[in-house]
Order: sequence, then structure tokens, then C-alpha cells
Amino acid sequence: MEVADGVDSESKIQQRRMRRVGLLYDERMCKHSTPDGGQHPENPDRIKVIWNKLQAAAIPQRCVILGAKEAEDKHILSVHSKNHVNLIKNISSKQFDSRRNRVASKFNSIYFNEGSSEAAYLAAGSAIEVTERVAKGELDSAVAIIRPPGHHAEQDEAMGFCLYNNVAIAARFLLDEKPELGINKILIVDWDVHHGNGTQKMFWKDPRVLFFSVHRHEFGSFYPATDDGFYTMIGEGPGAGYNINVPWENGRCGDADYFAVWDHILVPVAKEFNPDLIIVSAGFDAAAGDPLGGCRVTPYGYTVMLKKLMDFAHGKIVLALEGGYNLESVANSVLACVEVLLEDDPIHGSSEAYPFESTWSVIQAVRQKLSSFWPSLADELPEKLTNKKAPPAAYILTSSSDSEEEDYEAPNAISKHLEEVLQHVIEPLSKLKINESIQGNDSDSVNAFNVCFSSYDSC
Repeated sequence: MEVADGVDSESKIQQRRMRRVGLLYDERMCKHSTPDGGQHPENPDRIKVIWNKLQAAAIPQRCVILGAKEAEDKHILSVHSKNHVNLIKNISSKQFDSRRNRVASKFNSIYFNEGSSEAAYLAAGSAIEVTERVAKGELDSAVAIIRPPGHHAEQDEAMGFCLYNNVAIAARFLLDEKPELGINKILIVDWDVHHGNGTQKMFWKDPRVLFFSVHRHEFGSFYPATDDGFYTMIGEGPGAGYNINVPWENGRCGDADYFAVWDHILVPVAKEFNPDLIIVSAGFDAAAGDPLGGCRVTPYGYTVMLKKLMDFAHGKIVLALEGGYNLESVANSVLACVEVLLEDDPIHGSSEAYPFESTWSVIQAVRQKLSSFWPSLADELPEKLTNKKAPPAAYILTSSSDSEEEDYEAPNAISKHLEEVLQHVIEPLSKLKINESIQGNDSDSVNAFNVCFSSYDSC
């Protein structure tokens, strides 16, 4: 990876040596896979390629390697119902052999196999492990390379490839079980391309957690296809103002769009909130080349966003893997982020591009909606700033090698067959708006929706 020119001073080298970054990976989480061995975007190779990339760059030797631990039921029950915990705990047992697929079909975009229970418990427990180590000060920061992901999982429901809500479980563990560690305020930054609906609902009324999600939304037509990710969803009761959604109106958003959101929403609010710890729901499906995301964030873009977050909470940051389905993109992006945590020299990149006009519109709408809660958002953005904008974005369903080539040498880590499969997964949903009829009595629509996303290869 290309780095900026320059010679480190002795003091900077010494500072870098002292920085302790935790790294957690456990191949047992690869046991969760499709029951028939078929292709699926959320597969074991996602974490394998990340680990291999880090090893090739000699990263593990510079980090504190942590062992994965299974979560205890009592900690999972802090955000999930007893029925949900019982299901995930037992779904891999022999008693479910004959009906496991049938159970999975009742959920939105979920599969189960004999390794799902163990992987889910390890993912949640590993999120707890790394956040507790950082909270204690044993580590400056940490990265949890875990799967299955978690931010879509709701209190009583697995969905969107997610079984347990790993980040929510870890945050609630610190706040409720470890008050002696002094972590009283947690900022959760969800930069996955999809809205973190599950995490949002779990802290909807909790002012101890500032939940921030930037995601493709397209007025409720992009997965998870509800209005939960709209900018008007700001929390309730004591949690009002502590839920911030930045919903993209179109695909192809890239570094410039994310930088604008950081500079004009997230960073000002983070200064006011002054978190004790930051957890990033680190999905990398907004990366250029991702088959589900259709956005264009580069590894450089992720490093800039992460570097800005390190100015808060004394750099106490945990990255917990969420989505990311282009194998090369996700591996390169994670590597870039770990190097930021290690305070390596920054990689080269350009911030000369401008945000889309729709990005400025969304930023201004969010600022206006939340200005009564966060005074730093009250001022109008100057016209000379918002006039700097890119041409309108063409509406796209998914990214492809053709559409990305003009802006970025997109990694081609998925087969042509998988691209076709993914198109069948995404296209029906991208045209679907969950409305009152679907939420109510239109059972045929509900069934079509669930079947498409729980059995992607039959859509």
C-alpha cells in the first residue's frame, strides 16, 4: 500500500510503538454458511480474506491478538428476547435438522446451518471482549473481525444476514454491567451502507448512546426497505435527539459525500456529546466495487473518517465488522483502517471531488431537524460551500464493474454467476416500498418479500 512521503521523528516512532491495538479473529466463525453450500454474499470467505490480507502485511505481529469468547445468555438478553435467544442457541442442534431451512424461510434474508449457533455466540462474545479491553484501557483501540454481522438483528428477530446484534450487546454490557469502568456515554457510528435498524431500536430511548447511521435509503426503497432510516427518526423521550440518520437519496455516494457528513453533522455533534468510547458498526459495503452497496468509498475515504473519530474519547475506538461483500474491497478497507489505528503514515488519496447536490440537501435537512438538540447544527451552511457539488447521480440498483470503472479500478472478487444471483436479490427489493398494506393484511406481499430475501437463490 502506497504511503505518504516523509521520515518519522524518533518521538513519533516511540509513540507508535506504545500504541496497543487489539485484533480478534477466530476461524470458528466460518462454520456459519449456507446449508447447501451454495453461493451467498455473506459467506466465510469475507473474514478469511481480511485475516489473510492483514497477515500478508505483517499486521498481527504489531497488534495484541485476542481470543474469541462466546457470549453469555444474560448479556445477549439485555437487547434480545428470550424466545430469540432460545432459537439462535438451539437452531444448530440435531432437533432442528429437519426443519432448519423452514425456520430460516420465515425470516428476512437469513440462513442457518449446523455452525450458526456457535458463530453467533462467538461474534457477540468477541464484540464484548474487545470493547471491555478498550474500556479498561488495556488497549487503545481494537478491531473485531467477526461474523455473522449484527446491526439488522432486532429484539425478537434475525434479519439481513444478522443473528445477534453484536454491537448493541457490547454497548449495553459496558453501560449496564461495568459501571466501574466509567463508560457512561457511547457513540455508535454505523457506516455500513444499510441502515442499522436493529441498533437504532435498541437505544431509541437511551441518551447514553448516540447512534449515528449514514446509509442508502432512497425514501424507504433500499434495504431494509422501511422508513426507520429516515432523517426524521431522532429517538424518543429521554433519547430524543440521540438518534441521527443520514439517508442517501441515491447510490454512487463516495468519499466527498461521507466527508461532508462527517464535517457538518457527525464531528460537531460528537464534540458536544463527548463520548467515553466509540464503537463503529464497520460495514464495508459502501466501498467501491461492492455488489450490494452501489457506493464508491475508497480505502482512503475510510481512513479519513476513522482518523476524525480518533480525536474523540481519547482514541478509544472499537471496529466491529458488519457488511462488505466484495472480498478485495473489504480486505483493503480493513487493512487501511487497522493501519490508521496503528498510526501509520496515511495512504494517498484525493478529496478534490465534491458531494452530490442531494448530499447537501440531506445534510441541511438533518441539521435543521436536530438543531434544537445540538446547538452546533443551528447555523445555516454557507452558500459558497453548498454550491460546490458534483453532477447529479444516476440512479443505480447495484454496483458493477462497468458502472464503477469510470471512477475507480473496482476489484473483481465475485463471479459472474454471483453477480447475476445478487441482481435477483436486489432488484425486487429496490422496487419495493414497505407500506401500510404490506405491514397490514397483504400476506402475499409479505411472503414474496420474505421468500426473496431468505432464499436469495430462488428469487
